[in-house]
Amino acid sequence: MAEEIIVTGWMDYEPGDRDTVLAALVELGRRTREEEPGCLDYAMTADPTDVRRIRVYEHWTSRQALDEHFATAHIKDFRTAVAGLTRVGASLTVHTVAASHPLR
Repeated sequence: MAEEIIVTGWMDYEPGDRDTVLAALVELGRRTREEEPGCLDYAMTADPTDVRRIRVYEHWTSRQALDEHFATAHIKDFRTAVAGLTRVGASLTVHTVAASHPLR
């Protein structure tokens, strides 16, 4: 069985661009969750303390599912929607899940 993957981190955009990126991410997230069976969760949120930062959280059934995500039509649509906007930094990390259990 494939190991689950979690992607975490952040992306920074010029403050005037962040809301446009977030709007495009809403559509990307909806389509990703609805159309990709390998997606367990997909959330991008505005950082409440930094006007540039978008927090990233993705949960995938496997590395293959994540890799296939990058070839989807909705990723291409997202890239078109944000073309020309200024990303000024990013830090994204892929984690391989060894084990999971409920917190309580």
